[in-house]
Amino acid sequence: MKRGIIFDMDGTLWDSAQGVAECWTEVVRREYPASDKEVRNGKVITTEKIQSVMGLTMDKLAEGVFPELPEDDRMKLLDKCCQAENAYLEKHGGVLYPEVESTLRKLSEKYHLYIVSNCQSGYIEAFLKYYDFGRYFEDIECYGNNNLKKGDNIRLVADRNGLDAAVYVGDIQGDYVASMEGGVKFIHAAYGFGSIKQETPVINEFAELPDVVESVI
Repeated sequence: MKRGIIFDMDGTLWDSAQGVAECWTEVVRREYPASDKEVRNGKVITTEKIQSVMGLTMDKLAEGVFPELPEDDRMKLLDKCCQAENAYLEKHGGVLYPEVESTLRKLSEKYHLYIVSNCQSGYIEAFLKYYDFGRYFEDIECYGNNNLKKGDNIRLVADRNGLDAAVYVGDIQGDYVASMEGGVKFIHAAYGFGSIKQETPVINEFAELPDVVESVI
């Protein structure tokens, strides 16, 4: 039986919010489509704002951060922010949760590992490159590659890798919903950014995952 663990990123493997917020604020002050300099310079993207929208698809994320802009303008600005963000994270990384690498190493000896995120193209690759984690993950997929919602991409990764059993590890309610839509089990990373309404298997730190996965798939 081929068993797979599919991971969310933000709030599950790492927290990149502070670096992303700083990076986006720089881009906004350079690129924000406002003729009024005071308006442009007063637009600050906070860590809390980034954390509040992480996990959303890119169109919803743009709406959450730039609600005052017309859709076309907000998506153009988001694209510039994301390009700068990928370059920043590839060079500087984010805040990796404790014992992630040692736990991934242990898990990879027994399970097949994957990442599915609602992020832009290049974001997962920046994470893998900075930490040299490509050796642990066999496949990745994201909203930015195909505009599919997370549940569809979870199913896509499970199917194209021939998984007989799979579990998704995520931290917010949307991750639980996506795992149900994708037809896989779910484990809640309770140390992340959100809570889950339903009763689910839980990890309170990443290092607990091997024991919990064993009881799920």
